[in-house]
Amino acid sequence: MPFAVTPDGTRLYFEEIGEGEPLLLVSGQGLDHGFWDPIRDGFAAAHRVVVYDHRGTGRSDVPHDPPYTTRGMAADAVAVLDHLGIPRAHVYGHSMGGRIAQWLGIDHGDRLGGLVLGGTTPGKAHGVRRPAAVTAAFVRPPRDEEDALAKWGPLFFTSEWAAAHADLVRALFVDNPLSASARRLHYGASEGHDSWAELPRIGVPTLVLHGDEDVLNLPGNAELLAGRIPGAELRMLPGAGHGYPFEFEAEATRVVLDFLSRHRLDRAG
Repeated sequence: MPFAVTPDGTRLYFEEIGEGEPLLLVSGQGLDHGFWDPIRDGFAAAHRVVVYDHRGTGRSDVPHDPPYTTRGMAADAVAVLDHLGIPRAHVYGHSMGGRIAQWLGIDHGDRLGGLVLGGTTPGKAHGVRRPAAVTAAFVRPPRDEEDALAKWGPLFFTSEWAAAHADLVRALFVDNPLSASARRLHYGASEGHDSWAELPRIGVPTLVLHGDEDVLNLPGNAELLAGRIPGAELRMLPGAGHGYPFEFEAEATRVVLDFLSRHRLDRAG
């Protein structure tokens, strides 16, 4: 199996598909590389797509100490690029993956081309907080497919779309083999994220992409990020929720590919 090794010795599983300028896809909280499986072919048509399992997920190691942080997990992403000999890449992170991607832009901007922050926030301290009821539903993992459709489906998708794509909902939220301890570590990393003071340091071309019906990470967060990052573009997807990469795949993938085509690695500074 292909593994990259981080400076602390953690092995991270990764996969590659496609050809072209490298594009690193960064999954969200508690999710492995399989999050991107239903849609990564759309990116691989134009890019060498790299996906990987965060520490604690999938086939990667599950260290329990020290506590996970989004900044540390950005260093994990760099370890994957280093292992593959990729000096610079585009990065697209969704949800907590977008929080990790913020640190990539802050700490490792020289390694990036275009940066896409999808459905994410600058952190609780300065972001727009979700309602307590939504948090309560989100922190309790679904018991089965029926529970996932009833409780988690509406957090990501319209109810009609979720019902019509039950296999995808099950794959994302039920079949994900995440241990309780890893779930806590990921939740702690996401909850502890606060990039606000450092966001103006991001100097790479940045697209902030968000669904305007997102109930998990409220849309006001996209406006905050775009206003805080110099020169960032803001694109809201009408009618889309947190699961826009799937439910609005055609439009969302097109928007990302168009942005990256305007900021090619051979032209980026």
